[in-house]
Amino acid sequence: MQTWSSTPVPRVAGEPRPLRLFDTATGEVRPTAPGATAGLYVCGITPYDATHLGHAATYLAFDLVHRVWLDNGHDVHYVQNVTDVDDPLLERAARDQDDWVVLAMRETALFREDMEALRVLPPREYVGAVEAIPEIVEAIGKLLASGAAYQVDDPEHPDVYFDHGATGRFGYESNYDAETMVRLFAERGGDPDRPGKRHPLDALLWRAAREGEPSWSSELGEGRPGWHIECSAIALNRLGASFDVQGGGSDLIFPHHEFSAAHAESLTGSHPFARHYVHAGMIGLDGEKMSKSRGNLVFVSKLRAERVDPNAVRLALLSGHYRDDRPWTDGLLSAAEERLARWRRAAALPTGPGAAPTAARLRDHLGDDLDTPRALAAVDAWADEALSVGGSDATGPTLFRAAVDSLLGVEL
Repeated sequence: MQTWSSTPVPRVAGEPRPLRLFDTATGEVRPTAPGATAGLYVCGITPYDATHLGHAATYLAFDLVHRVWLDNGHDVHYVQNVTDVDDPLLERAARDQDDWVVLAMRETALFREDMEALRVLPPREYVGAVEAIPEIVEAIGKLLASGAAYQVDDPEHPDVYFDHGATGRFGYESNYDAETMVRLFAERGGDPDRPGKRHPLDALLWRAAREGEPSWSSELGEGRPGWHIECSAIALNRLGASFDVQGGGSDLIFPHHEFSAAHAESLTGSHPFARHYVHAGMIGLDGEKMSKSRGNLVFVSKLRAERVDPNAVRLALLSGHYRDDRPWTDGLLSAAEERLARWRRAAALPTGPGAAPTAARLRDHLGDDLDTPRALAAVDAWADEALSVGGSDATGPTLFRAAVDSLLGVEL
């Protein structure tokens, strides 16, 4: 699948800082420790609606991970999927009397445009579930052969399920209790009450063909893949076992990331699937999480159509810490537009204060679990000094622009 165009990332003079990130599995901020190549897998969209600000906040958070690793000299192997066949997509297509393939292609194209406008560095590999079906089928076959998966006794719909206890470690990523798991499983696409399953928490791997639904021929019979195995297969086949970071929104902690890890670990015998599980907080509007089901979405494409500078959108979302649930308001955007204008005025000066200490503080704060509020405050301080006091360093504005562009992704 085609990804989007990249933007140049300036090299910044000074000493990079290693990246520490909060790991959901351990509940601690721990150092990331990539080798020459850092492996990053971020779960992508189900393309049945345009990119809203909740999506944008998540992908901006992992764009910062990407940028900090680049600053540290790592090659970054970034993989992202697109769930271009799944129940929500099919349901939206049916509701709108649209072709599900056309809907997925249209919304994926819009997502790429939004990411490019927001200056999110693209993944090296951008993989749709449909194009990955052969490798997903192969993975499910291996799980069946090992006994980690089973087929329900239902002649009409012989679906294949994963035995959630297969690894003996299920639950380590989310750390949720059984009652919470069952509740979230039911709320987030699971089917705990499906007759024929061995346990309510066993997750669908292969959905046997139903009338009116797309399906593919395979050794498993006609059908289509479940959600979680998609990411397991795509990640394993491109990044291998125990890559550096699996990321997504906090609503993916369970069941999606728990199961994608369990599937992968059953396939490889290696633990953990990812060395860090990193999750971004939710963006809310009027006191509620921004979501398609609530109909309270603010779309990136709509803001772009209103001539809002995507750099201001980026700054507004970076003004809060990536792990925090936080609201979107008109005031937040206005403040970001004012901040962007102030930074640009300062960056346009012929001389200014020396910017090396500011670049160092920016690196310090981003290296500390992507502390963007403090990082933005450090940039504010340089801009305010440049505009109010001035300075005689001719390299100051140049280094300032480069650091803000490279590390925060904001173009001045």
